[in-house]
Amino acid sequence: MSFFDNSLPDMLSALSDFEASHSAPLSDDGTFQAALIPLRDQVIFPNLVAPIFLDRPRSLEALSAAQRHSETLIGVMQRTPETENPTPDDLYTVGTEVALGRSLRMPDGTTSLVVQGRRRVQIEAFTLEDPYYRVRVRPLEDSEADKEEAEAYRRAVLTLFERVIQMSPLLPDEAYIYALNTEEPGWLADLVASTLDLMPDQRQRLLERINPIERLQSLSLLLGQELNLLQMEENIHAQVMHNVNEAQREMFLREQIRAIQTELGESDVFEQERTELQARVEAASMPGPVKDRAHKEIKRLAAMPPMAPEVGIIRTYLDVLLDLPWSDATDDKLDVEAAKEILDADHYGLKKAKERVLEFIAVRQMARDSMKSPILCFVGPPGTGKTSMGRSIARALGREFVRISLGGVRDEAEIRGHRRTYIGALPGRILQAMRRAGTVNPLFMLDEIDKIGSDYRGDPAAALLEVLDPEQNTAFSDNYLEVDYDLSQVLFVTTANTDARIPPALADRLEFIEFPGYIEEDKLEIARRFLIPKALKSHGLTERGLSFEEAALLALIRDHTYEAGVRNLERAINTICRKVVRRIAAGQTAPKRITPKAVGRYLGPGSAPHPILIEEDEVGIAQGVAWTEIGGEVFPVEVTLMEGKGNITLTGQLGEVMQESAQAAFSYLRSRADDYDLTAEQFEETDVHIHLPEGGIAKDGPSAGITLATALISAFTQMPVRHNVAMTGEITLRGRVLPVGGLKEKLLAAHRLHTLDTVIIPEANKRDLAELPAKVRRDLTIITAAWMDTVLKAALVEDSD
Repeated sequence: MSFFDNSLPDMLSALSDFEASHSAPLSDDGTFQAALIPLRDQVIFPNLVAPIFLDRPRSLEALSAAQRHSETLIGVMQRTPETENPTPDDLYTVGTEVALGRSLRMPDGTTSLVVQGRRRVQIEAFTLEDPYYRVRVRPLEDSEADKEEAEAYRRAVLTLFERVIQMSPLLPDEAYIYALNTEEPGWLADLVASTLDLMPDQRQRLLERINPIERLQSLSLLLGQELNLLQMEENIHAQVMHNVNEAQREMFLREQIRAIQTELGESDVFEQERTELQARVEAASMPGPVKDRAHKEIKRLAAMPPMAPEVGIIRTYLDVLLDLPWSDATDDKLDVEAAKEILDADHYGLKKAKERVLEFIAVRQMARDSMKSPILCFVGPPGTGKTSMGRSIARALGREFVRISLGGVRDEAEIRGHRRTYIGALPGRILQAMRRAGTVNPLFMLDEIDKIGSDYRGDPAAALLEVLDPEQNTAFSDNYLEVDYDLSQVLFVTTANTDARIPPALADRLEFIEFPGYIEEDKLEIARRFLIPKALKSHGLTERGLSFEEAALLALIRDHTYEAGVRNLERAINTICRKVVRRIAAGQTAPKRITPKAVGRYLGPGSAPHPILIEEDEVGIAQGVAWTEIGGEVFPVEVTLMEGKGNITLTGQLGEVMQESAQAAFSYLRSRADDYDLTAEQFEETDVHIHLPEGGIAKDGPSAGITLATALISAFTQMPVRHNVAMTGEITLRGRVLPVGGLKEKLLAAHRLHTLDTVIIPEANKRDLAELPAKVRRDLTIITAAWMDTVLKAALVEDSD
């Protein structure tokens, strides 16, 4: 409470109560003694009236003593307002001498007292502490100030104070009038400070400033801060009032429009929209629970103002419900022969995949209602026709085709959707694709299922378990939809480059169909039947009669596209077609037939990343075959021996499993040293360096075991390894050859490399040869081995002469 909480007449009346009272007389040393009252969070400035409330026994005793002896009191603020019984150390050392005015005993036991500040005082000593504080203090008079400087600061403070009075609804105009009539700069500073809403510590700092100029300087800063706050308050208030007025204006105009429409017999636009939604829900073939949910949302919509934020959210949700297919389905084409013709027309080879689709159609024909849709997974290198086979299956069945790519998806909400509490929430990608399909039984392709990731946002692969499980997907739960959706009629087809990275629980729900890499003859046929006609049509060359010689296609396959699929081959054919079209557009002579010479002219020298070719028998070099995500690869293993201390160095960015295979191969060699006329000293005095070229590519796996052992034995015995032999197989310490995976892709890679004609494989993999193309089996000599002795007999040249 400040001096200006009352009107000006009340202030003058309050001042009159203190006219008869005087300040305490000073002793010879310039000090005087008086009782002290601690103030919790209040500072009393000199010459100003303020009410105080006393409730502590020590303060009431001090008041009683001062009234008995007709003395003044010393008011000093506590450093911490919460302290109930402050000690001398808990009080500031600068306070105010106050004269006592009217006091009133309150019903709750406290005493209300009106006081007037007399002068600033500095506490020098506590002369009594019980039953109340009594102190010896020294008055603090304002220091002399330069009159011109003081007048300049006085005017600046009055200007700022006037603006604060004008902007603040809490300060009366009389405050400025009173300040204007105050001539003394120190008194003006105290007067203005008492009116402002300052923190207690800010008031105390002003009280402690003896120099009036410094006091006015500090007060100017505080007035500036107060002015900024009032300006911000005014701006916020103006913005709020503007928004309120706009909302009221819009509501008034809408009421007028509604009244006019009623007079004209027209219905409300929003009411008309709700009626249309109601009719669409009734016409939709939704399940009962879904229709009930839609009606509930429409009732919520009707109860809301048209411009409420929730209206847009509900409207979007209803659109999703109405756009999703709930019962619309396409009729399956169950003609097996017609389906076979479509699949053969679109794809060459891929016998296993085609047979599985035709089996599905045949079973569907016999048991339409009881059959559950299979979940197929096409696994194979890039460019082998996995995605395009999905489109062909959809065309053969007469179903809609939708596809989503799962590569790089890490958020579970991508599959299940976001809850509607989030701004911009949408259903997951599964339901969005179903919305695009428009039927309940499309062919749904989930591409790159092996490249799903997971992080703190969840595991999308776990969310797919419900989608791809025929026992669960009859009631798929999407977080956005909040009602069950039936996916049981969807034919799901997934694709992957490898099944190694698919989680076991998800892989258990999939039926894997391998898409092997193509041999050279397959690529020739695919180019003739599909790639060349497609390229000619897309480049406008069909009528020109452009053709490719077989030798030109072989040059493309062998020199420009070393791959398991045909994607780069298609890209090379398109490049040639573009260059022909450019010549035609420039008015130049264009070729009618593409020859090997023309291929070199258009594409330059062969750029395919061929493996390192071993063209003659060498000591310490053996060739292995490996499986990668992009197909099979042929790689050399090099071993070099040097004088040393029996150390083994492995280079070529080998993984842990391959390093262990190298250790196992070396241990096998040492255990059979007598068979190769090797001594223990040779191993102890020889350093071995094993290297796999192309060190920038990481390599791992156990299938290089027999290749490593062959290269090591060749280096120590100086028997060359046949350059036309490649091998794959895991080795044990006893020399047993264990089976490996990816054999088909490995043998196809060996077949693509024309310097190889013999491949050694584990005997346990003999059953995998049935899936190998007949031409590969004819062109390659495939030797099966159960023990390392068989491998060495076929791979080493025993008589190097």
